[in-house]
Order: sequence, then structure tokens, then C-alpha cells
Amino acid sequence: MTDLIALIPAHNEAAHILQVVQGAARHLPVLVVDDGSSDDTAALAAQAGAHVITQRPNQGKGAALKTGFQFALDQNCAGVITLDADGQHDPAEIPFFLAAYEKRHADLIIGARDFAQMPFTRRLANTTGKILFSWAVGRSIRDNQSGYRLISRRLIEASLQARHGGFEYEVEMIVIAIQQNMPIDWVTIRTIYGDEKSHITPVQHVARFINLALETRRRMRSR
Repeated sequence: MTDLIALIPAHNEAAHILQVVQGAARHLPVLVVDDGSSDDTAALAAQAGAHVITQRPNQGKGAALKTGFQFALDQNCAGVITLDADGQHDPAEIPFFLAAYEKRHADLIIGARDFAQMPFTRRLANTTGKILFSWAVGRSIRDNQSGYRLISRRLIEASLQARHGGFEYEVEMIVIAIQQNMPIDWVTIRTIYGDEKSHITPVQHVARFINLALETRRRMRSR
């Protein structure tokens, strides 16, 4: 079976994609799923050495991840490491995931961030989400919204039929792992934010997460 690949979903990330791909390629083969970008994201990713899949129109991060997951399965990969294209995940930390996987072979390894280092709106959304989601699944979950993850082949297969898109898709992946008794592990990663304005609307994000937490709670109690 082929080893892991780095999977980077990207939408209009021409400002960052070159550096992210170059950094990830030092450790793993790289797949970029260009999700309907209108800039040079795809061309720059290819220039940096990534295999690029372009999907039109823009379908959202969940759909881009599923496209990458299917590619990994078709290539008989053992799993993927997902990271964002905007520079908020340091590719130099990929070896942390590889070392944790080699040691414990967890099906899901999540990069846990330090919420105290986040801008206020992000800190509010992530802290609220952590509390609600940990309550919903009945166990402590350090960081349920981090997109920096190692995901095994069998969790990829189980996650392709997930019902949600958007940030909910990555959260549902944790639920699937718990329900199917797949081991979950953590590595500590840097919390990186620039001066960009957050696109999160805290009230709407928290409202969506409350609904997701309640749904998850019902699913877990019906097991």
C-alpha cells in the first residue's frame, strides 16, 4: 500500500499556496484540490510540485476533502495528512503527525491549537465548540475544528458518506471515529494567525455548532 500523502484543499489561495506546497513536499507527495479558484492557485500549486485536481464550480471545503479522499483511495494510499492552504498550518510540523502515527497508529490524529493565542472571534467559536462537542460525545475533545489532521484509510472510507459539509464535515469525522471505536490521538501544533480579518460570524457559527452538538448528542445516546 502506498504511504501517506498531504492533501490541501484550496480556494483563491494564490498568496500562500506556493509556500505551503513547497513546505509539505519536503515530507510527503502533495495533492491540491483547487475548489473553483478564480486566481492562480492551481497553476502555482502545480509549479510547486503538487498534483492538482480542479473542481468547478466552488463546492466548499467538505466537497474538496471528499475529492481528495477519493483520489487517495484510488491511489491505494494508507491515509492522508490534511492541512489548510492559507498558511495557518505549518508544513514543517508534518513529522509530528508521522511520528505519532508510527508510534500509535491512530485512525485520526488531530493537531491541537492553543486557543488563548487566537483572535477573539476565533477563540470564542473554538472554545464554545470544544465545550459543546465534548459534552455531546461524552469525552474530552481538545480541538474539534482543527483542519490539520492525519486520517487513516479506513476512516476515509467511513467518512465519504458523511452527511454534512462545511466545518461540520470535519466535526462529523470525529463522531464517526468514536462511533466505530477508531483510536483518536493528538499532537500539539503552532497557532498561527496573521493580521487578516476573520470571516467567522461568531453568533451564526455558535448557533450552527449548537445545532450540530445537539444532533451529535442524540446520535451518541441512540447507540
